Amino acid sequence: MNNNLDNQTDMMAGNPPEDGWTAKDILLGIAVFVGIIAIAAGAYFFWQARKSPPVEEGSQAPNFTLPLMTGGETSLDDYKGKVVLLNIWATWCNPCREEMPSMEQLYQNMKGKPFVVLAASIDTRGSTDVEPFVKKLGLTFPVLLDSDKKVNNMYQATGVPETFIIDKNGIVRQHILGPVNWASSQSPENMLIQHLVTAQ
Repeated sequence: MNNNLDNQTDMMAGNPPEDGWTAKDILLGIAVFVGIIAIAAGAYFFWQARKSPPVEEGSQAPNFTLPLMTGGETSLDDYKGKVVLLNIWATWCNPCREEMPSMEQLYQNMKGKPFVVLAASIDTRGSTDVEPFVKKLGLTFPVLLDSDKKVNNMYQATGVPETFIIDKNGIVRQHILGPVNWASSQSPENMLIQHLVTAQ
């Protein structure tokens, strides 16, 4: 009678049974411990990533290297001395699809001038989704594959499309949320590009 009472008291107090820990208990404990460590590490790295300063107008545009849809890689630094229109987009984004033809028209209009469009796609399947889209629209500017959202996170983009106009010295001159009619010579964005292209 007393033994049963002692066992019940031990269980209510959270004391382990006299037989000790089973292999199942040990594995469960290890799994819980590993889970806690993984969550803590994830939170730490997320916090570290958010500590990086946002890419603001007037700041130096962070350099990056991404694969090109056509093969090989390219870096932002490869375009020093040119005005860069860095566009972050995705094939599933309706506003992105709407603005792409005007971006292509701007690119064609600026041929022979120190200007380039770099369109970084965040489609997770990379060229599988991007290449048919690019061919369908007849886009000729460099299309970059940012499937891991490297540039998207580096520039702390909040959605798509999102565009950064970068001057010849690598300084962000304008940060634009949402689509733009890039072909309109009267748009403030187009006028800024024309000014930066002709500036010394």
